[in-house]
Amino acid sequence: MDIKYRKLQPSKYGVTEKKKSELDALNNQVLDAENEVEQLQAIVDSLNDKSSKFTGYLNAAEANKAQALANKNSIEALVAQVDELKQESDVAFNEMVLADAQIKELATQIKMVIDELIYSAEVINRLGNLVTRKKALNPLISDDLVAMITQAGTDANNAVSLTMVALQSVFTAQATSLESEAASALEYTEAFKLYETLTGTNENGKQIPHLYKNCLYKLIEDAYDSAEKKYEHLKKAEQEVLSQLSFMETKLSKAQNKLKSLQSGLAAANAAALAS
Repeated sequence: MDIKYRKLQPSKYGVTEKKKSELDALNNQVLDAENEVEQLQAIVDSLNDKSSKFTGYLNAAEANKAQALANKNSIEALVAQVDELKQESDVAFNEMVLADAQIKELATQIKMVIDELIYSAEVINRLGNLVTRKKALNPLISDDLVAMITQAGTDANNAVSLTMVALQSVFTAQATSLESEAASALEYTEAFKLYETLTGTNENGKQIPHLYKNCLYKLIEDAYDSAEKKYEHLKKAEQEVLSQLSFMETKLSKAQNKLKSLQSGLAAANAAALAS
């Protein structure tokens, strides 16, 4: 007896289950891709927000740095001006001291001249008196000689008087010089004190321990250094955030492209399944 073999057809049920399994797998892949995109989008949004904040921080730090630099330039200019005033005051004081010494020397010399003039006037006056007495006893003595001696006495007395006026003027000049010297000394002292207060250093440029750490110049300089460091730190941090953002945006773009591809594949698979 011939036995006829019949070709077995695949079960429709089996094919349907296979397609369903494939569709489920594709759908799971899409869900996973959507979840990844959502997570990456959240990270990118967070980094964008963080980047905006750091940009604001950096702008504020830059403005603070600019103000600190302006303060630093101002204090440096002020210190330079005070130092110049101190030097000028020192020069003026030394000139005043020299002028006072010269005035004292002049006063001494004028006093010596006055002493000599007084002595000369006394001698001339005695001679005049003598000549006058002799003239009374001897008419032959010239009247011109008597007149000349008398005039010489008058001139000597006038010279003493004028020299006394000159000496008085010297004393007045000396008093003025002393006042100016005192004012110059005070100006130098005050300028030097101000320079010490501003810089915390003495006239030799050495730091004064109890002044230097709290002096205005150091405080402003430290503030500028701090502002500059903060700016550089924030600038570096912003660059790191931007780098992270760029990396995550690239990763998000790839995940979005993958999601679109999976969604297209799922749609095509669903369409094929409906058509069969």
